[in-house]
Amino acid sequence: MTAPSMPYPARLNIDYPEKLDRLSTFFRLIWAMPIVIALTLLTAAGGETVVAETGEGIRTTGGGILSGLFVATMLMIVFRLRYPRWWFDFARELTRFSARVGAFLFLLTDRYPSTVEEQSVHLEIDYPDVERGLNRWLPLVKWLLAIPHYIVLVLLMVGAVVVGLVAWLAILFTGRYPRPLFDYLVGVGRWALRVNAYAFLLVTDRYPPFSLR
Repeated sequence: MTAPSMPYPARLNIDYPEKLDRLSTFFRLIWAMPIVIALTLLTAAGGETVVAETGEGIRTTGGGILSGLFVATMLMIVFRLRYPRWWFDFARELTRFSARVGAFLFLLTDRYPSTVEEQSVHLEIDYPDVERGLNRWLPLVKWLLAIPHYIVLVLLMVGAVVVGLVAWLAILFTGRYPRPLFDYLVGVGRWALRVNAYAFLLVTDRYPPFSLR
């Protein structure tokens, strides 16, 4: 008998809703605007343009919480072989909040995204044992190794937009989310989470599987 495989260090599950509100579904993009703006303010990259003496812009520099967190974590693992728990906790909670907003936008739940409560979106990321579980040099190239996943995810996200539109119509007429469409969108979110955990959150050296499950 073969031993069961260990679960991936980043996992996502969303409770299937038996019934969804048609009115909330119809106006979803409008009702979601405040929380989307809040998430954007937390994650959007800022930038500044360096201007030459002639007044011509030379280059633009960018930053932001997500890019700064990625670089800081990478440097800490490479040079100190450490992953401070407090900024792991911050990254995990920000990822959870982002997942709740995404689930609300794609009609997977009627509950307005909370900044603190788990609600129906269950996202877990395991805290890494850096010294024994991570290669200190791999963070330098993980973003490059994940390129095949980026390509697949672009195609999956195009499908997700189409599925979301079909689901929107189905909910307006029936009040229910077709289960195969629901499972597909959750699978895309699960795939994206694993890639993020590997390439940018840097919590694991296990290459993400090419799977929606």
